[in-house]
Amino acid sequence: MQITKNIGMLLLAIYLILIGVMSLFGINLGELNILVPILALASGALILIGR
Repeated sequence: MQITKNIGMLLLAIYLILIGVMSLFGINLGELNILVPILALASGALILIGR
């Protein structure tokens, strides 16, 4: 198994896994709920700059 070297794609994968698990099981992160949009913004920005 090879993990991507592109940090934007790695963050996007983590974001998608978090959203999927939260939607499937109805998990609420409470105060950590701000983490999800921050992860989305960071991954989008890093993908755009091509890092």
